[in-house]
Amino acid sequence: MNKKELTEYMKGLLDARMQVAWEAMEAAQDSANDQSKSSAGDKYETARSMGQLDRNMHARQYEQVRQERVVLERIGESESLARGAVGALLETTAGWFFISVSLGVVKFEDQTVLAISSSSPVGLSLLGKEVGGQFQFLNKPHKITAIY
Repeated sequence: MNKKELTEYMKGLLDARMQVAWEAMEAAQDSANDQSKSSAGDKYETARSMGQLDRNMHARQYEQVRQERVVLERIGESESLARGAVGALLETTAGWFFISVSLGVVKFEDQTVLAISSSSPVGLSLLGKEVGGQFQFLNKPHKITAIY
């Protein structure tokens, strides 16, 4: 499996998520701005407040995805790792794990890769491990067979 291509594929997934969050944020802002005053001033203020809350929620989602994209940018695609660390693509008896950002299950090149954060429980159990090292996943012991 090509780590560089996997990283680029994941960047594309994050770019799509950023676009959706950005468009939702703009739509919420437009909705809040389009509220017209009615004879019931409280109704107008409530609608504007709800629109602003929606906009802020989408802005937080956008920023979170943008920060995940930055993490992927920092991962050295060509660097070879001897231990589990951020940027390591691990082949294990439980499948493929990519310690990067928490995207969950990613289908790539007819393979299933679990994109995990280094601070997730399984990510923490893989940090510092070498080929042949053991870790727990789904309450079962597994072994690292290769690190890329």
